[in-house]
Amino acid sequence: MFESDKDKILILSATFGDGHKQVAKAISEAVDFCTPDLEPITLDVMQWLHPYLYPVSNYFYKKVIKKFPQVYGYFYQKTKERSSFSDKLDTLFSSGMGTMLEIIQMLNPKVVVSTYPFAARIISKLKEQGLIDLPIVTIITDYTNHSYWLHPFTDLYVVGSEQVKNRLIASGVESYKIKCTGIPIMQKFVHTQPREMLALKYGLNPNQFTILVMGGGDGFIGKGISTILAFEKLPVPIQFIIICGRNKKLQKRLAAELPSSKHKVLLMGYSDNVNELMALSDLLISKPGGVTISEAMAMELPLLIYNPLPGQEEENADYLVNLGLGILAENEKDLIDKIHSIMKDSFRLVSIKQKTKLFQTKTSSIDALDVIIQTAYHGRGQYQVNG
Repeated sequence: MFESDKDKILILSATFGDGHKQVAKAISEAVDFCTPDLEPITLDVMQWLHPYLYPVSNYFYKKVIKKFPQVYGYFYQKTKERSSFSDKLDTLFSSGMGTMLEIIQMLNPKVVVSTYPFAARIISKLKEQGLIDLPIVTIITDYTNHSYWLHPFTDLYVVGSEQVKNRLIASGVESYKIKCTGIPIMQKFVHTQPREMLALKYGLNPNQFTILVMGGGDGFIGKGISTILAFEKLPVPIQFIIICGRNKKLQKRLAAELPSSKHKVLLMGYSDNVNELMALSDLLISKPGGVTISEAMAMELPLLIYNPLPGQEEENADYLVNLGLGILAENEKDLIDKIHSIMKDSFRLVSIKQKTKLFQTKTSSIDALDVIIQTAYHGRGQYQVNG
């Protein structure tokens, strides 16, 4: 599996929230594209370190955020700053150091990159105990900070905004250890096909106002279909693209309810072509995950935020709204009112798109890889990143 003679970049991720894994894929893609003499190896730390516990813990995590989001929010806020309580939970979720050490010794990577906070802790602890001696990089996958991302033996933090950089400095991280590149995203969100061509592919009208709804089984759609049915209150027929993710039960329920809709509805399950669906849309309604925000900003797609998860998603929402990069709907009625208002006032979307250009970066994965390689080779210039 790992027999290549190339220098290796070990990328550690986890599927507790899809964003961690998407960022890992973006870095891996950038390595393949820009530095073919290096080999990216991506591992899901939970699957490797806890193969029997992983399915149970992943199931429990999804159930908590779906059924009891306030419980998740409580623990998030309780551990946001370093404390004895956060240290205890951190230790609980970061076991598996022995197995991780064996993996590192087998692969002998030039650098370890973590897109998952508990992976970052394990690597920092190994270095603290003198068991490894190699550069370690952490990519923070939200537009906010949390104590679980910060560990004393981390050599470099890659962050999505100057706001996060300043918060890390306020938390005691040296400024030279922080690089603001934007949250890495896949290249398909940078290079898109014309809207007319995509509309033909998906059977949509390229000239009609189109809303992309992303929520899936773990998002706001999964809590009930009343919000989707409330779209019937909009006075003018428009187009909706609704992504249900891997929730087949939800997709089946919506398929039974929506044929009578006055709107044109494209109902989809899991899709690898979200970039195409974004390129087709005038507005995105979604929960504000860090990667979703970054992808939408790269494509200059305005985001209407609905039902953010207490914790990092609420803080991501605050980041967007405070900068005028997104709109927050407080409840179902407010959501419908906001959609109606946006449809009547096209200047509002144009304004958001213009502001997005000031904060977006279409080279985030390339820029992140550049600073990762600089850290790996200590500025010796052994490799040149070519974007």
